Amino acid sequence: MQAAENKVVSIHYTLTDEQGTTLDSSEGREPLSYLHGSGNIIPGLEKALEGKTAGEKLNVKVSAEDGYGERNEELVQQVPMEAFQGVDNVEPGMQFEAQAPDGNVLRVTVTEIGEEQVTVDANHPLAGHELNFDVEVAEVREPTQEELDHGHVHE
Repeated sequence: MQAAENKVVSIHYTLTDEQGTTLDSSEGREPLSYLHGSGNIIPGLEKALEGKTAGEKLNVKVSAEDGYGERNEELVQQVPMEAFQGVDNVEPGMQFEAQAPDGNVLRVTVTEIGEEQVTVDANHPLAGHELNFDVEVAEVREPTQEELDHGHVHE
């Protein structure tokens, strides 16, 4: 069976950055399973997996555009320290959820602390980066009706 729309695909993977540093891996864990065509993984990787079958191995370079997108400097903002009331010690690297003007929830990362302002970045940490995946397709199967209805894999 081939990876195609509405098939459950399970992969083992290692993700590295442009310098070859491992950023994430399924090594020692269960494979990552997703519903192909549902936007559950980054577009560039999903496109590369199209038509692949269990046992196939591939190396995939994913551009920033087909990964987590290009960096958007408008998503870097300074907010007043008062916005962090109830947090004892705000430090760079901390992540918080914030509500965007359109009502969506954004995950922001603290990048800098000033006297009265905190700089936060709502870009995905891998935005703007080319990503390299070493992938092995572990399994391709039919989804359950519940998985189709929900748009993601249930394990």
